[in-house]
Amino acid sequence: MMAGVFAILANTSCTSHEEKKEEHTNFLVTSPLILDTSISKEYVSQIHSIQHIELRAQERGYLEKIYVDEGQYVKKGQLLFQIMPKLYQAEQQRAKAEADFAEIEYTNTKSLADSHVVAANELAMAKAKFDKANAELALASAHLDFTQIRAPFDGYIDRFHVRLGSLVDEGELLTNLSDNSEMWVYFNVPEAEYLEYMAELTSDKSMEVKLIMANNKPFGHIGLVKTIEADFNNETGNIAFRATFPNPKGLLRHGETGNVIVREPLKDAMLIPQKATFEILDKKYVYVIGTDHVVRSREITIAAELPHIFAVSDGLDQSDKILLEGLRLVRENDKIEFTFIEPAKALSELDLYAE
Repeated sequence: MMAGVFAILANTSCTSHEEKKEEHTNFLVTSPLILDTSISKEYVSQIHSIQHIELRAQERGYLEKIYVDEGQYVKKGQLLFQIMPKLYQAEQQRAKAEADFAEIEYTNTKSLADSHVVAANELAMAKAKFDKANAELALASAHLDFTQIRAPFDGYIDRFHVRLGSLVDEGELLTNLSDNSEMWVYFNVPEAEYLEYMAELTSDKSMEVKLIMANNKPFGHIGLVKTIEADFNNETGNIAFRATFPNPKGLLRHGETGNVIVREPLKDAMLIPQKATFEILDKKYVYVIGTDHVVRSREITIAAELPHIFAVSDGLDQSDKILLEGLRLVRENDKIEFTFIEPAKALSELDLYAE
């Protein structure tokens, strides 16, 4: 019986001691920090070469030679494909013979006209025939030249759509050619964010953006937004931005995807640690400590989210003291003892003590 009494007394003593210890807990509090900073906004993007074209056959015939391979880098003017030229060579030779004949006829007629043997209109007819023969020769030469498909600019060859010996028709797709020296990265921006960006830009300043590649690693060069499409998409409410990125090592290729990162400045932002907040039914709250040391919850509005930090747009004043740690240890209207930590110090330690 006595042992039971002692156990009850011991338990009561421990409980009383714990309550006393809890009552004398010293909490850490801080205040919002007003600071100019920036936030990152991320947009899904599509990556395109600055020039990406289809190479098509300009004449019908058998594909006689392929001088390059898929994925090969080629120079402007380099010969890529040869369509069998024999028919077009024959046509050119015929046109050349007719042009030579017309030239001789014109020369003879001119000599006679100079001697007043033939009339001027006969000379004009000979000149017209000569000009027509030269035009037909030029056309035949063009058809012959079209049997050679050359690179219109430096770039990378895509996969082949035909094989050696194939009979290709006029206009048939042979391959694609991409100039990857610079890349155009397209991303869609909502109307409200578009207006914010435009308010920050000036005529002599371009928006700088970063690119996160598909492997979640940053691309090593900064891009500049140089073009914005003319119209908003009525279905999505977005407008397309185009950023140009240098691509000296050719790492980026046409058709890739990534995420564009845009830094948006926040002037006079009110910053608090994320760990000083709690959530009830999708609303954010903090515990504000009054001059009477009493804890009271207050709803706040989050304007932006940074690593370990919230930017608050409504609900707090710079002079307010908010509970920094131990949010689960207090209740509404509890009276507490606290130690105040300067806002700058509280924010600087977040990376070390982030919960």
